[in-house]
Amino acid sequence: MQSRTPAPRATGRPRSAAADAAILAATREALVELGWSKLSLGDVATRAGVAKTTLYRRWAGKNELVVDAVAELFDELHLPDRGNLAADIEGVVLQFAAILARPETKSGLMAVVAESIHDEALRERIRASIVDRQKCLVLEGRARAQARGELPPETDPSESSRTVDLIFDMVAGAVVHRTLVSAEPADEEWVHNFTQVLLTGLAGSP
Repeated sequence: MQSRTPAPRATGRPRSAAADAAILAATREALVELGWSKLSLGDVATRAGVAKTTLYRRWAGKNELVVDAVAELFDELHLPDRGNLAADIEGVVLQFAAILARPETKSGLMAVVAESIHDEALRERIRASIVDRQKCLVLEGRARAQARGELPPETDPSESSRTVDLIFDMVAGAVVHRTLVSAEPADEEWVHNFTQVLLTGLAGSP
């Protein structure tokens, strides 16, 4: 499996993995209890048991901190091997929907996406920390399906890259809209139907 590369961080004093984990967990806890508007770095520092200056050495502000706290949740995603492409897709989409349904994900993701409308640097951080790190699941799934003979191989790297982007956008866009915009459940029936449309197209037959 291709590894997911964390977003670049500033160089300087060595990082403490334990402190980072405590800060990100405290951020998610604060998102659930306080919501985006009331969340502050001071409160997060208190919850994590670290000095406020520790947060500022790692994150420039609340936006960047929340992006990384949410990105850590998406790193829980994995592509199950269920024996065929449709079942594999259903498995990972159900995981994705479950993560999006969590209160800390809803609050954090919606807030930073809204903030990023006028902040190109923040959009790039979201892309690097969340989007690009999850595209490896598409790469893994396509490679597995090609090895099974379920999908034809692609020899043109640029065409393959465009295909990966399109698949990711279709899956992520549909599930985010379903769970966060429409506020409807992405349950097993919906995920199954969505997967059939994804694989066969509107004019195809399962």
